[in-house]
Amino acid sequence: MSCVFPALKIGKVNWQSKLNKAAHHTSDYSSTELILRRGQPFNISLNLKTTAQSWDNFTFIASTGPSPEESQQTKAIFSLSEEGASGWSATQEPSEPRCLNLSILSPADAVIGRYKLQLQVLAGNKVSSKALGQFVLLFNPWCPDDDVYMANEKERQEYVLNDSGIIFQGVEKDIQEEAWNYGQFEEDILDISLAVLDRSLNHREDPALDVSRRNSPVYVSRVISATVNSNDEKGVVEGKWSGRFRSGTNPLRWSGSVTILRRWHRARYRPVRYGQCWVFAGVTCTVLRCLGIPTRVITNFNSAHDKNLNLSIDKYIDVSGNNLHLSEDSVWNFHVWNESWFVRRDLGSFYDGWQVLDATPQERSKGIYQCGPASTRAIKEGDVDLDYDSPFVFAAVNADCVTWIRYSKKRKERIYSDTRKIGKFISTKAVGTNARVDVTANYKYPEGSLKERQVYKKALKLLGVQRPGKRSKIPRSRRGFSRAQPAQNPSISGKLLLDASPVVGQDILLTLTLKNLIADFKTIKVKLKASAILYTRKPKAEILQLHRSVKLGSEEGNFDFIMAFITGQDIVLGCGTDKKETEQGDLFSDPAQPLSSRILFSLKVLGAAMVHKPVNVEVTFTNPLSEEVTDCVLRAEGSGLLKEQLRICVERMAPMETSTVEFEIIPYRSGTRQLQVDLVCTHFSDIKGFVMLHVAPTQ
Repeated sequence: MSCVFPALKIGKVNWQSKLNKAAHHTSDYSSTELILRRGQPFNISLNLKTTAQSWDNFTFIASTGPSPEESQQTKAIFSLSEEGASGWSATQEPSEPRCLNLSILSPADAVIGRYKLQLQVLAGNKVSSKALGQFVLLFNPWCPDDDVYMANEKERQEYVLNDSGIIFQGVEKDIQEEAWNYGQFEEDILDISLAVLDRSLNHREDPALDVSRRNSPVYVSRVISATVNSNDEKGVVEGKWSGRFRSGTNPLRWSGSVTILRRWHRARYRPVRYGQCWVFAGVTCTVLRCLGIPTRVITNFNSAHDKNLNLSIDKYIDVSGNNLHLSEDSVWNFHVWNESWFVRRDLGSFYDGWQVLDATPQERSKGIYQCGPASTRAIKEGDVDLDYDSPFVFAAVNADCVTWIRYSKKRKERIYSDTRKIGKFISTKAVGTNARVDVTANYKYPEGSLKERQVYKKALKLLGVQRPGKRSKIPRSRRGFSRAQPAQNPSISGKLLLDASPVVGQDILLTLTLKNLIADFKTIKVKLKASAILYTRKPKAEILQLHRSVKLGSEEGNFDFIMAFITGQDIVLGCGTDKKETEQGDLFSDPAQPLSSRILFSLKVLGAAMVHKPVNVEVTFTNPLSEEVTDCVLRAEGSGLLKEQLRICVERMAPMETSTVEFEIIPYRSGTRQLQVDLVCTHFSDIKGFVMLHVAPTQ
């Protein structure tokens, strides 16, 4: 349908979608809508049914948001060949008769979002209008004038265009990799990412103001950190760290963001149950990459949660050495957050670069559960007075672990401090490969260095934190143990060893080695306890308690214990003896050494992969239990490979049976792709695998 102007008729509008998307690095988005990046020209063509007498009276209007206003940069009015006050401009390109080719340029600080483009023509005193269509405008890491500009092309490919990745988990002594499907280009994900912004508290309180502030990556990323969790609004993911997950999905079973975001959207923004830190970080990475902000996922091992922001993880014991549980501080085996890359105009150029964001709801910031952006440069230099949430992030990577003896409500004494325990092996995926890169040096100076201690003291001073209590001198032989009573010479020593890596469904063989430190023969009582723990180091269940009397001569003695290990949970071991024989009775107790399961699982692509050509995938796995299991489900997903998650029922597996399942995929996007497969079963968990495959374009 055409619109008639005085002496001018405009027919079809050609948005040159394929060419514009290629130039703007948006070809991978599964959308028929034109998707552009700010600060970069795009071309459209207007087919004319009559010849225009003059282009001087042509005016364009680009608008976004519910109440577009020029004063809020949500509306731009600009003429042909003249740059408007908003920074938008349009120029005429070489054109054929009755065709007007235009190049339109948005400013590098334009508000991002969905725009409408309108053309107005003035003839005499009459103004006629035509709606030309709409487009989506994103941040532009390829534009030097954009605050998210990233100079290195390989980094842009990784942190903006890579739709899969690796999230590191485990413990500092056993770092494991988990594949994650970001899927920022999948169908509907861009619309859903924009909807995440629209569900924020800021948007509901003042939609026009909220949209006007979406030109800033500082603002947008902070809003996303708040809205990915569900604590203050109908955000995307509801967190849960205790109890059962019957009313939702166990966080361990998620393997990507696409299913989560679609489920949230299709349920009319009802939060998806449940998530933990890696889930929040994975979804945040998807949304921010989708909007054009370079983003990566970071894992911090031995991560501190400092509730009172005194940069100290405090433990209190009484005069008998018993834990008093007075502090809410904690140390997690690992914690996962995000970093995004952009300029900090609010802080100064020194703080440009990687910025920490954490969508996991831990503490309120300015009244709601959000965290960041906090400059990694500010964290490293101890500038904890800078926005946003720098003290919390500083403590997560560099708090001291302090043990206090509490004599009374008014009197306590610091007896032990570990300055090196927190913030180990801070990790992210390498550019272009799945290797782990250690970025600890981005967060702090080397542990034990003078500079690191100077920065720590600087942070304490900025926060106004003073250290009460006098530190006791502890004999070197007792450092690492928080004991309040005077040192006694123990009569035995011991260590507990794991003979081999545990396998789900198989027994664990543990060897306890005891050494009698005096010449007398004796009989002692040994207590062995094993507990399943969460990655937050909170106990989930006690799975073994064993008592045994042991006769000791004047030499070492080895004693073997067997423990069934079924569920795949991490476990922590503790061993003790009669308190009369050892200092407070503890021989071994280390929650920092959880044990993880390993299960046989192989994944193979049977042939060359090509766009729009079917290829088979073979999955082989073994029931690790000595009992039959039923009602298992094999799930597969991968951006560019499967448009929806594939589910295959595995009805029955005999004890220790090895099964092979074959299924077909039809890739729809070329390049390096990640296929993830996991076996979900109520009898055990954590059976996952992934394979990288190269998909060739159609010949």
